[in-house]
Amino acid sequence: MRTSSSNENTSGAMELEEGCEFSDRQKTVVSVLSSKEPPTLWQDITGTIKEKVNNSNGKSKSFSLSKNVSSTLRGIFPILKWGASYNLAMFKSDFMAGLTLASLGIPQSIGYAGLAKLDPQYGLYTSVVPPLIYAIMGSSREIAVGPVAVVSLLLSSMTQKVVDPTIDPISYRNLIFTATFFAGLFQAGFGIFRLGFFIDFLSHAALVGFMGGAAIVIGLQQLKGLLGITHFTNNTDVVSVMKAVWEAIHQPLRPYNFVLGCSFLIFILVYRFISKRNKKVFWLAAIAPLISVVISTLVVFLTRADKHGVKIIKHVQGGVNRNSVADLQFNGPFVAEAAKIGLIVAVIALTEAIAVGRSFASINGYYIDGNKEMLAIGFMNIAGSLSSCYVATGSFSRTAVNYSAGCKTTVSNIVMAFTVFISLLLLTKLLYYTPTAILASIILSALPGLIDVGEACSLWKVDKLDFLTCMGAFFGVLFGSVEIGLLVAVAISFTKIILNSIWPRIEILGNIPGADIYCSKRQYPIAVDIPGLLIIRIDSSMLCFVNSSFIRERVMRWVDEKLEASVEESEFKLKAVVIDMSNVMNIDTSGIAALEVIHKNLASEGLQMKIVNPGWQVIHKMKLAKFVDCIGEKFFLTVGEAVEVFLAPVTVTVEK
Repeated sequence: MRTSSSNENTSGAMELEEGCEFSDRQKTVVSVLSSKEPPTLWQDITGTIKEKVNNSNGKSKSFSLSKNVSSTLRGIFPILKWGASYNLAMFKSDFMAGLTLASLGIPQSIGYAGLAKLDPQYGLYTSVVPPLIYAIMGSSREIAVGPVAVVSLLLSSMTQKVVDPTIDPISYRNLIFTATFFAGLFQAGFGIFRLGFFIDFLSHAALVGFMGGAAIVIGLQQLKGLLGITHFTNNTDVVSVMKAVWEAIHQPLRPYNFVLGCSFLIFILVYRFISKRNKKVFWLAAIAPLISVVISTLVVFLTRADKHGVKIIKHVQGGVNRNSVADLQFNGPFVAEAAKIGLIVAVIALTEAIAVGRSFASINGYYIDGNKEMLAIGFMNIAGSLSSCYVATGSFSRTAVNYSAGCKTTVSNIVMAFTVFISLLLLTKLLYYTPTAILASIILSALPGLIDVGEACSLWKVDKLDFLTCMGAFFGVLFGSVEIGLLVAVAISFTKIILNSIWPRIEILGNIPGADIYCSKRQYPIAVDIPGLLIIRIDSSMLCFVNSSFIRERVMRWVDEKLEASVEESEFKLKAVVIDMSNVMNIDTSGIAALEVIHKNLASEGLQMKIVNPGWQVIHKMKLAKFVDCIGEKFFLTVGEAVEVFLAPVTVTVEK
């Protein structure tokens, strides 16, 4: 009887509504339709810039000039915040962590410089200036800054396509410095204008695949040093590398390189295994590379193994970082290429640094601001490009050592930088007899941490499209190039976004018995229909030209199915359609046109159209397009309210 009364008096409900008998209902309509005009896109952009510059959280009016300047400086230089409470006990911890960090960083920096096809000293330079800049501007306490394997490979693989380092090493080096300057410029720009979402285009799944593919390519390239090969391919794909190795093994080999390299690789891995089993001796893994360099250099020097085919580093230029301002090339033919390389490297470096920083920040229970990190990393790379450094970023392996060594603040980076600086002044001549096979073994020992098979398996279980993105990046790097791997990963990620935009989730809602809750009937089978009412929810943040046709067709198909199902049961005949737009944050003219078509089609069938909780921008554009005038005051804050108004005549009829 309740349902029948409801359907027979639906028109009465409208009359009551139009006659203003529902005072609360009228207040709701006024609150929905009379909201103030939302901010424009330009206002949003300028507002975020002002917030970043002022760092005042909307309270700048109550701040004096001196306090405002002080607040801004503290935002840009976090060292001013914690520096006041810094004490001797913290310095002792940071000092020991910095020395431990240097013992790992010095041999790694030399090896990564070779990976970037630069002379060894440039890797050491990159471990001096960028860590000092980051120490005063960075917000992460644990992150350790310096050259890393993936960025070194990325730089060399792209730059050598423009300038061959074997033919013109000076132009190649200058192009690296210029690309580093552009990388820093982009990174700082991302931080200043709060454009951190750019790095999100490289998803977690893409990064997992990219790192895994890059690790294998890096490992294969180390066969050059491990086997003592003189001539090797500049290509980074696995086919070219394996072909070069195959050709090399058919030539006279130098077995001492292989024996030396493999021996110390096993030595480093054993020390690492012991450190993982016993956390108290974590420092064994940190100093193992340095011990390997020292012992192998002594062996080669004492036995004169370089006379018997063992390849050595030879000359390493010592001294302080030299000024490289004059080396930057902004007027040459390769400026556009340098900017492109800088942009790609900037995104990869930021992604790795922020991922590392946030991982360790979460362990210690604090949060780092991604935009401030971008600013710090950007300025350290700009300063680095002016002082003979190439792109630096946060290293996961060195950060893990820094954390395990008990660092308290970024002072550990300062200690590490000064230790490397002293080594540049006093110890570079001792590296003359260091075998290149040892550098290869040090790089190889760091690669297993980049290949995360467990995470790839987790991606397969959780999201197949994410796994496809991961594999696209992996095989793109492995069989194409680093750039192809990145492009494939980004292309798959964008395809995923486009597919979700073109075919958004649309659900028919039902009522959970005994509660004023309306949920998807597919997700919750216990949800029941409201007789005479079809409730539809659009699960898309934007109703636009991409998905408007799909949404319109899906809604009208469900309406037609509902009408056909209710032909023989007149008491359950469809009377109204409720469209829940709570998730729709924006709309364009195509979306409004789709709603107009839906409204006209419903009106032709004698059905009402009710809209629930449209977003701020959505209701504003509906008013501008006169769509509100078209459908009248059929707007509600909740689905429950729309259903209550629809069923309201029942109460009135029973009372009479």
